Amino acid sequence: MPNIIVIGIAGGSGSGKTTLMKSLLARFQDDVTVLSHDNYYRPFDEMTIEEKKQVNYDHPDAFETEMLIEHLRMLKEGKAIDCPVYDHATYARAAETKRVEPSKVILVEGILIFENKELCSQMDIKIYVDTDADVRLIRRIKRDVAKRGRSIDSVLNQYLDTVKPMHEQFVEPSKKNADLVVLEGGKNLVALEMIIDRIQRHIDQEI
Repeated sequence: MPNIIVIGIAGGSGSGKTTLMKSLLARFQDDVTVLSHDNYYRPFDEMTIEEKKQVNYDHPDAFETEMLIEHLRMLKEGKAIDCPVYDHATYARAAETKRVEPSKVILVEGILIFENKELCSQMDIKIYVDTDADVRLIRRIKRDVAKRGRSIDSVLNQYLDTVKPMHEQFVEPSKKNADLVVLEGGKNLVALEMIIDRIQRHIDQEI
C-alpha cells in the first residue's frame, strides 16, 4: 500500500476550515491532495431549479457520501479519481469532472465528514475547527453574498431554517469523533504548527 495519511478537517460553516486547509496547502503544495465534501452534493437532476432551492443542503442526505468514501479508498490505493464539480450558483454538478491524483497526504474537508462512521474510519487524523457561532454566521454572509450571488435575506433565512438546526443536530455532536479540536482554524498558529509538524514527519518517512 502507498504511504498515505488521511486527515479530516470538519467544523461548522464559516468556522475556518478553508483557512486551515489553505495554510497546509501553501506549506506542502504537491504533497497534498484535497477532497471537499461540497463537491459530492447529490445532483437532484430530476428536480427543477426551484425545487432544488428548497433542498436542505445541510443534512447528511444531501451528500453522495458513498461516492466520496469510494474515491477516498481509491486514492489510498494509489489510484487517480474523477471528482465531481458542484456549482453552487446553479445547484447542479458541472458537466466536467476534476482529475485528482493521489499524494502522500489527503485532506478531506466538510461540515459533516465526522457524522459518517464509515467515512471517519478511513481517516488517520480527525481535526474539528471550533469557532463562535456569531463569527461563523458573519463569514457565511460575506461568502455567500460575494461568491455565490445570494441576497443577505436569503442567507439569513437559510441559516435559521437549516444551517443552525442542522449544525446543532449533526455537526456539533460529531465533534466527539475528532482527535483534535482547533479553536479559530488557520488563525490558531500553535495548533497549525503542531499539524504541520505531524504532516512533515509523515512526508519524511521512507515508503
